Amino acid sequence: MFRTSALILFGVLSLAGVRAANAQAPAASDAVKAMLGAWELSNADHDKSCMVTFKIETAGSGRAIELDKSCLAAFPIIRDIAAWTLGKDDALRLIDGKGKVLLELTEVENGLFESVHSGDSLYFLQTAAAAQGREHMADDMFGDWAVVRGTGKPICQLTLLNTAADTENFAITVRPGCDPLITSFAPRAWRMDRGQFVLLSSRPEVWRFEEGEPMTWRRIPEGRQPLLLVRQ
Repeated sequence: MFRTSALILFGVLSLAGVRAANAQAPAASDAVKAMLGAWELSNADHDKSCMVTFKIETAGSGRAIELDKSCLAAFPIIRDIAAWTLGKDDALRLIDGKGKVLLELTEVENGLFESVHSGDSLYFLQTAAAAQGREHMADDMFGDWAVVRGTGKPICQLTLLNTAADTENFAITVRPGCDPLITSFAPRAWRMDRGQFVLLSSRPEVWRFEEGEPMTWRRIPEGRQPLLLVRQ
């Protein structure tokens, strides 16, 4: 009897733990995924800047953020920042460990955020690709590419076409013989967004890639199966 009761109690606690974990880690929206990766934070004169990296993992009441060491010296306002979150209005909020908003920014152009309610100082946030002058346009992406596992093994050949799939995206050709990971995703179109390459599925799902080495893009977040997109 005691053992049976203990097993029942263990099951209840385990279920409660799973529910709590799910409550703390909601599925990431496309707006959240569009923020992942490296960004440059700078002041209005752009004589101070540093890199911040937005991550998908949860951290307190937000998601994890990584600050370069130079950030703390350049911008004391972010000294206590522990996480980031997006408001219902898609405003970007950098928060401390208790959830207090320390810096709020809104998108004024595609991939460019400007601070609000920041006192006498004005802050800007732009993608690392834009800050480093390596932001690619769609014209740079047309042609043949391979999807490669993190191990270096090609698993699919794609052709990014310069014809429209719809009003916002370009068409894509997926060659026969692709890995089930790709065929189950069912790529149907692509576009560039905030310096990222966006691959759209026939289902309501997208994969986002960020450029690492020239013409080599890595999926973000990596997930359990890291993928690269490599120019052929």
